[in-house]
Amino acid sequence: MTADNAHGRLDDDDYPAYTTGRAADMLGTTQGFLRALGDARLITPLRSAGGHRRYSRYQLRIAARARELVDQGTPIDAACRIIVLEDQLEEAQRINAAHHRTAEVANPTAAA
Repeated sequence: MTADNAHGRLDDDDYPAYTTGRAADMLGTTQGFLRALGDARLITPLRSAGGHRRYSRYQLRIAARARELVDQGTPIDAACRIIVLEDQLEEAQRINAAHHRTAEVANPTAAA
């Protein structure tokens, strides 16, 4: 990978740019908390060539939401389940909105 290609990937939300230590620092949590999220299968960090965990910005957003819930007193396993359900709800709402847009294009008089 050239330097230009690597630089362009930093804008990619799924690019595993952050080490466990850096990710924990950014979230104000411990490395153990991030490992616990991996153990709970909420996030699965990619591994570097040397076997070290690497996190993407997308994964850090999920971890931040988990930390928010845990800080409010939610057990980590319940926090992970809540996040999965929130994600499923968001996806269902996105699909529903797309179906409504398709229906409006197919039958504009019915939408009025």
